[in-house]
Amino acid sequence: MRKTPTEMAEVHNRLSRRSLLLGGTMLTFMAGLGFRMRHLQLDQADQYRLLAEENRINIRLIPPARGEVFDRNGVVLARNEPSYRVTLVPEDAGDVDKVIEKLATLIELDPNELDRAVTEMKRSPPFLPVTIADRISWDELSRIAVNTPALPGITPEVGLSRYYPLRGDLAHVLGYVGPVSDYDLSKIDNPDQLLRIPRFQIGKVGLEGRMEDELRGVAGTKRVEVNAVGRVMRELDRREGEQGDDVQLTIDQQLQSYTQARLNNESAAAVVMDCQTGDLLAIASAPSFDPNLFVEGISVAKYSALTNNEYRPLAAKSVQGTYPPGSTFKMITALAALEAGVVGYEDTVYCPGHMTVSNRRFHCWKRGGHGHMNLSQALRESCDVYFYDLALQVGIDKISEVAGKLGLGHKFDLPLSGVARGLNPSRDWKSTVRGADWVIGDTANASIGQGFVLASPLQLAVMTARLASGRALEPRLVKSINGVDQAPPPAEALDLSTTHLGEVRRGMYAVSNHRRGTAYSKRIIEDRFRMAGKTGTSQVRNITAAERARGVTRNEDLPWERRDHGLFVNYAPFDNPKIAVAVIVEHGGGSKAATPIGRDITLQALYGGTPPLTAYPTKDRDQIKTQQDELEKLIPGREITRRNRA
Repeated sequence: MRKTPTEMAEVHNRLSRRSLLLGGTMLTFMAGLGFRMRHLQLDQADQYRLLAEENRINIRLIPPARGEVFDRNGVVLARNEPSYRVTLVPEDAGDVDKVIEKLATLIELDPNELDRAVTEMKRSPPFLPVTIADRISWDELSRIAVNTPALPGITPEVGLSRYYPLRGDLAHVLGYVGPVSDYDLSKIDNPDQLLRIPRFQIGKVGLEGRMEDELRGVAGTKRVEVNAVGRVMRELDRREGEQGDDVQLTIDQQLQSYTQARLNNESAAAVVMDCQTGDLLAIASAPSFDPNLFVEGISVAKYSALTNNEYRPLAAKSVQGTYPPGSTFKMITALAALEAGVVGYEDTVYCPGHMTVSNRRFHCWKRGGHGHMNLSQALRESCDVYFYDLALQVGIDKISEVAGKLGLGHKFDLPLSGVARGLNPSRDWKSTVRGADWVIGDTANASIGQGFVLASPLQLAVMTARLASGRALEPRLVKSINGVDQAPPPAEALDLSTTHLGEVRRGMYAVSNHRRGTAYSKRIIEDRFRMAGKTGTSQVRNITAAERARGVTRNEDLPWERRDHGLFVNYAPFDNPKIAVAVIVEHGGGSKAATPIGRDITLQALYGGTPPLTAYPTKDRDQIKTQQDELEKLIPGREITRRNRA
């Protein structure tokens, strides 16, 4: 049925309204979309351009060259040298096993290194390089470079690695570097991003560890273009980093190498200190080890050989080891008594070979006794009874005070691992730490450097240098950083009477130069280099009354670990002190083991090289000549020194 005109008009109006509504909706949507596109393309263009650029451009770190270490004369002690390695990119190699098999025909591959590389490949993206062989020779690198067309994915690379040319001569001073471990990172708050670079090396112990921040340097950067999966397409630009600071030590390499060689075959330590500046000229611990073994990771077998050695080659005995100082402590007891005014220079004490203190018999080392002894004589012949008597008069408080002034019980601030504080005991210490009262027997023991007293060879060297100079010298190890001198701290005069110090020095001179002195047989003959010293023997076992009755067992007849320690401290020349020396030989059987070592090191330091035989007693010269010839063969640093100075 046909619609009427009215009905047709109504339909038309209804369609027009719908069209307008639909058109308006679409127009509104298009307008919103256009506005959003304008906002993204114009208002936020910079932000999204930056995000896109960051997806395309990566900034990567370039490891800096580590600062090098030198001795006081410019001899290199720790340097960086080219390190050749081979890397493999798994996705470029295709058949990885086949490529490694071909590589093995050109160079010898370490199975352990290969196992590590395979593990690393499994957990890393296939486009990242993995080290297959490290620290290879130049010849091996050349063979690989020539054959690279047949080794897809293999790249020979050149980097820098730490090397210690003197090997064990300064191992306990320098320490060593090694790859960063998870344990290393756990000890650092907000670690430098450099430390996250695979196999990046940092200082682990010794100077390398303590001066890590100075030696490490500042990383460089490079901008590289990467694709969507992170693969490097090209390098855009590079900014080189800053090399770490070079460090010059106070150590004299030639003297250090000699000292290390002279301690050979002993479990021992020696420290040489400049009496005018406090400079440490030598710090040796024996036996030693080759720090180069640790740079890339030491094998289990080699590490076990070091840790199972009863002579403890990894221990820096010179600064970490603490020992009863024995009779080398007697100068402190003497000074304490003189300062307290309880004894005069010529006052004597009778020594029958023992003294009874609180119903306990304290023995002198000389079973029959020394007879009447004054201070100089007691130092000269090391009479124990004389010092028992002084100590009972002066008391532990004054002894402890003087010991502190001479450096005992003090932890010196040096860039070395585990510098020991030692133990300078007092009444308060025993009450606080041991929960017990100090008794008079403790004082008697302390007077001869036994009982609770403990000191390191470093502390004994400081003590001797302070006695010689009369000043509160502080030991110094770092001479300069990047050529800027690290001035030693001012050394004030000791708060001790110069007259009393002079009397103690005369007693020490008699030790080495009087016929009845305990070090007379190992004296220096050269008048201008006469030394003053003190021998020491410290017991590591108790001697029972029954053993004393039948005769004390000789050290030679005891197991090594039950023998007495041997000690010797000295300074020279007597009338113009230049150096102080402290030596300890663990379980050496007494001072006879340490005294000749101390004398020989002293002469080496004063002459600046091998001393003439005329400096030694006539009866010792044949033996000394043989010893000098043997030591020449044990000092690898001699030839290195000649090359550096040439």
